[in-house]
Amino acid sequence: MINARVTVPRPVNEPVLGYVPGSPERQELKARLDELAGRTIEIPLVIGGEEVTTGNLGRSVLPHNHRHAVATFHKGNAETVNRAIAAAAAARPAWAELPWEARAAIFLRAADLLAGKYRQVLNAATMLNQGKTCMQAEIDAACELIDFLRFNVGYLPQIFEQQPESGPGTWNYVEYRPLEGFVFAVTPFNFTAIAGNLPTSPAMLGNTVVWKPASTAVFSAHWLMQVLKEAGLPDGVINLVPGSGGEIGDPAMSHPELGGVHFTGSTEVFQGMWSTVGANIARYRSYPRIVGETGGKDFVFAHASADPEALMTGLIRGAYEYQGQKCSAASRAYLPRSFWDAHGQELVDRVAAIRYGDVADFSNFMGAVIDPASYATNKAAIDAARADAGADVVAGGTCDDSDGYFIAPTLIRAHDPRYTTMAVELFGPVLTFYVYDDAEYERTLELCDTTSPYALTGGIFATDRRAINQAHERLRNAAGNFYINDKPTGAVVGQQPFGGSRASGTNDKAGSSLNLLRWVSTRTTKENFSPPRDYRYPHMDAE
Repeated sequence: MINARVTVPRPVNEPVLGYVPGSPERQELKARLDELAGRTIEIPLVIGGEEVTTGNLGRSVLPHNHRHAVATFHKGNAETVNRAIAAAAAARPAWAELPWEARAAIFLRAADLLAGKYRQVLNAATMLNQGKTCMQAEIDAACELIDFLRFNVGYLPQIFEQQPESGPGTWNYVEYRPLEGFVFAVTPFNFTAIAGNLPTSPAMLGNTVVWKPASTAVFSAHWLMQVLKEAGLPDGVINLVPGSGGEIGDPAMSHPELGGVHFTGSTEVFQGMWSTVGANIARYRSYPRIVGETGGKDFVFAHASADPEALMTGLIRGAYEYQGQKCSAASRAYLPRSFWDAHGQELVDRVAAIRYGDVADFSNFMGAVIDPASYATNKAAIDAARADAGADVVAGGTCDDSDGYFIAPTLIRAHDPRYTTMAVELFGPVLTFYVYDDAEYERTLELCDTTSPYALTGGIFATDRRAINQAHERLRNAAGNFYINDKPTGAVVGQQPFGGSRASGTNDKAGSSLNLLRWVSTRTTKENFSPPRDYRYPHMDAE
């Protein structure tokens, strides 16, 4: 047992590599892309440290070339979910009793492995199976996940140091216990960093986890499990169980030992999970902690004083990086008429010129959307806008799924500020904008606040400080992460704690200690050094 008051290494954000021509990281990444794309591996479930196969196989394909699979993976079922829950229960006592410094060391080791030998493996896996460009993979699978691991470890002593006051003759202290039961981590396809953070953040606090990754991101999840194993994570602490939502989610969510849910995904799925918890509330050992980051209809609001170049760059990067498949992606914009009249054609031309295609071609800005369902959703919205008098497709709109699930970067002008694509999440490279009269700035802020049920991210572009302050105040509840003269994407761990409310989730702020506090159950202890020896109080004495 360490008897020192340990100071953890001070976390700093991992530098983003540039992948410029001739750089060593570019050369290594290209080699890893060739290596991983040149073979097809078989991915088992991992339960209690054992590789488990079911024979029910899914395929990990390239979104830009959907006939090419880099892996097949075994899908779990109710029986394997229950095995995973049992493995988590078996691992929990020893893991919870391990000194926090020892647990922390495992995740710091994992961060170093990710920064070194596994960096380009995870980047290549994320590019191939999830359709990210090299830069989008770098800021996600490498930098953000490394940051999550290092900063979360850094938050642990800050949490433990939060202690109550003690009065004369007493000593009060609070301990931070793991939850009773297992944490069910359900992770999305669009961020490898989120997929790594959702199971590891509860595990740092002594919890054990059943992890269901998105079926379209099992390939990178497999490599993350390799990293954690090499870092020394004990068997059974995190159990990997891919499969369909119902096959995995139903038995996990109804199990009496469910201690918590750590979720990122669609609003509809999260609401269904919440309903399941409500329906089963009487059978749980403890009330489960429910933490979710869900959908978004994220906005860019421009004032007449906005810098046109900064605004156009923010719109393009915010809307079209990673094909708009970020929870935080700009998918609606409010543009003043003065900007549109002066710069609208230039914006249209820039969107039309965006290169997209195979992500292994580093000259491309975009790849393909993730799967047939996403392709169909975005294509239907574009086709409807073409046919609807209430909107015009002014740039892009081309859709082709013959080889990959390609949607061209698309710009829709809505004549009705509450047009469908101004309110409904598409999760693709489609930006809808509404042109408002410059004099209607305040009224249009009201429209922005009330058009969509979501409240994840948004931003204001302006140089007029009064206009900035008006937007900041009026849109107080419209975005959990608000940006001034910046795109609404790219929250950095330790700098911009991330999360939203309304239909966008529980706003428990990943990338900060606030999220970690959800994975502990506190116990307060009072020790009395001089306990009373007479039950009577002084006021009871005779006159």
